[in-house]
Amino acid sequence: MGGFFGVAAADDCSFDLFFGVDYHSHLGTRRGGIVVLGENGYDRAIHNIENSPFRTKFDKDIHNMHGNLGIGCISDYEPQPLLVRSHHGTYALTTVSKINNVDELVDKLFDNGHSHFLEMSGGDINATELVASLINQKENLIDGIRYALSSIDGSLSLMLMNQAGIYCARDIKGRTPIVIGHKEGAYCASFENFAYKNLGYTDYKELGPGEIDVITPTACTTLVQPGKDMKICTFLWVYYGYPSSSYEGISVEQMRYNCGAKMAGRDNVKPDIVAGVPDSGIAHAIGYSNASGIPFSRPFIKYTPTWPRSFMPTIQSQRNLIAKMKLLAVEDLIRDKSMLLIDDSIVRGTQLRETTEFLYQSGAREVHIRPACPPLLYGCKYLNFSRSSSEMDLITRRVIDRLENGNVTDDVLAEYADPESPKYEQMVEEIRKELNFTSLRFNRLDDMLDAVGIDKCKLCTYCWDGKE
Repeated sequence: MGGFFGVAAADDCSFDLFFGVDYHSHLGTRRGGIVVLGENGYDRAIHNIENSPFRTKFDKDIHNMHGNLGIGCISDYEPQPLLVRSHHGTYALTTVSKINNVDELVDKLFDNGHSHFLEMSGGDINATELVASLINQKENLIDGIRYALSSIDGSLSLMLMNQAGIYCARDIKGRTPIVIGHKEGAYCASFENFAYKNLGYTDYKELGPGEIDVITPTACTTLVQPGKDMKICTFLWVYYGYPSSSYEGISVEQMRYNCGAKMAGRDNVKPDIVAGVPDSGIAHAIGYSNASGIPFSRPFIKYTPTWPRSFMPTIQSQRNLIAKMKLLAVEDLIRDKSMLLIDDSIVRGTQLRETTEFLYQSGAREVHIRPACPPLLYGCKYLNFSRSSSEMDLITRRVIDRLENGNVTDDVLAEYADPESPKYEQMVEEIRKELNFTSLRFNRLDDMLDAVGIDKCKLCTYCWDGKE
């Protein structure tokens, strides 16, 4: 998905920028970038972070980069931030986005006289460059940013930096967050609110859907008021968000405890221990354990000293292998045990099947699987969760396609999304058998949304029920 961080400070911002961006490393796997603006103009560095952490790659750069304004990002795909020269002057731009209508927008820009786009190594257009081109269609920056936000089919949040400050624009439906922090002599903008706490900032505000603010060393000013309609991604709490973060005032860690407790309240198995797949499944498992009274245990440990999340290949088969290699068994806690294992979700099913086999090989007697969210029936249109070339990469869709002999419509999928329906039960049982679980029970959508605790109409549930 990716994340970003920006600082406007009376003094040099490079220290805060470096560590603020680094705190977003859990959100991206491919590239990192920073830009600072000082007396000598813009200074930028972009590095590939597929094989080493952000701090290692940028440690030397940051010692030579000085300015009182800076933005940076961890990107899951395109190199950024970009430096753009246009009739608006020169500015730096970074985005968190998923743009579904790239071809349509590019054709429209060409029709309006745009000359070219630089292709990335894979042949795709850099999404941040496309956003810059949309911004440059209008006579002033604010109209340009609003135009970009409204033109995107998918999601777009951005930070744009020039001599006037750092413009922060949240996705028009609020699908991804932007929060503002403040300390004496500085304001910062961040995807994750925990990223600035240890740097001395306190919470100042959270931008609403479509809101545009500008931060300077002395002020945070609202330029475009927020809209009323919000569809923030529920997966931010279930999986993406770091445990110490909160969105819309709701703690990620607490939501996961609530989620586990909801699952325990509907379950009827009595395993010896409850465990979570590291890392995002652990808090769900603690919540389940607290509510059920079944002991929590850590039967396998994730080896992270040299394999943080950012150190992951982009090829799926290699990612599966690395994910398996990260997990180290504590066999004394596994042997002859009936185990209930909670993961954040089941996407393709490959990793969880291999994890289950790993537990059986280590002596587990039973492995009961409890995903913390409902079955994924649709590929995400708005973020990069379950991003794939086909929805048939989802194990649910492969099973449904088999059960329905290829005759799968939205009406049919609605039946499989209903946890009270026979088709739902049949799908779950087929997945259980295919992945070799002792038992399988998904969290219910209504319980998961209750665990978040904000108005359900403000939460995006598209990947589970296809509702936009």
